[in-house]
Amino acid sequence: MSRRNTRGPSNGMIPLMLLQAVNEYRRLERKPPVTAAILAANTLIYLRPAFLNHILPTIDDVWFNAHLIVKDKDLKRFFLSAFYHLGESHLVYNMISLLWKGIQLETSLGSAEFASMVAALLGLSQGITLVLAKSLLLFNYERAYYNEYAAGFSGVLFAMKVVLNSQSDGYTNLNGFVVPAKHAAWAELVLIQLLVPNVSFLGHLGGILAGIVYLRLKASYTGPSPLTKMLKGLTSLLGWPLRSLLRIWQPQQQRFSGRGRTGEGGGGGGIWRCRTCTYDNSGWLSECEVCGTGKGDGGLSSSVQLSNSDMIHLDEIRQRRIQRFGR
Repeated sequence: MSRRNTRGPSNGMIPLMLLQAVNEYRRLERKPPVTAAILAANTLIYLRPAFLNHILPTIDDVWFNAHLIVKDKDLKRFFLSAFYHLGESHLVYNMISLLWKGIQLETSLGSAEFASMVAALLGLSQGITLVLAKSLLLFNYERAYYNEYAAGFSGVLFAMKVVLNSQSDGYTNLNGFVVPAKHAAWAELVLIQLLVPNVSFLGHLGGILAGIVYLRLKASYTGPSPLTKMLKGLTSLLGWPLRSLLRIWQPQQQRFSGRGRTGEGGGGGGIWRCRTCTYDNSGWLSECEVCGTGKGDGGLSSSVQLSNSDMIHLDEIRQRRIQRFGR
């Protein structure tokens, strides 16, 4: 959005936006963390709480201005201007749009792929806008575009809209106008410019072109992007201490067969297999639970294979059980 808009007093839209975001996340089975992080970052930068006030640069230091970026090689303006908003309605409109698009894209792509896509779209949209503004100097449009001040996440959102609708064959309703979903970003570009003339036309156009370029680049490259691999590796590295702690505190799983434990029995000496009926007994028992044969009467390790000649008749086992258990 253009610099001509100024930040006014709060009108209570941010609490409503946050309430909607919380409700959306509560109903989701899988919570998209990257979308939530971007939304929180934009909101905190706008609100500028006391603990961030001395850290964050002011909006005057980060306006997107093609002339200043080229003249001073100011990368701070190039990247940070997308996260600053001029008013509460500007922030809320963009964040509601981010919430809707981000949930769909992050759920379908995965968090690492979505994060790499947002980073790529941010760089592409800002870069294309800069090139467009510089190129228009050839047509004597210096006053209108090259020195224009702008800020906001709209360029990235337009790019995300292009990516989201790229595979859609349906139609969408845009303020009462039914248009093909694939061309919705172009229709919105024109409609917003008509309704709000002071928005950054080049910023929105740069976002649409960034989405098209991203799709072309992705189609020409097979497999995950290098940035996605880097993000996955970083996530795995950061999550390693947590996984290690969970393994330490997680109780060891034990399997049970009947009333005898299979696995290491600890101080009881493991398990022993009855030579008579082949039942696996706990190391704490001195005689077989099933047939009453003593552990010393031919008790074997569970790793020993028994032959048919070593087993007694089933009737004799049944008789021993009757004698042992009284039934």
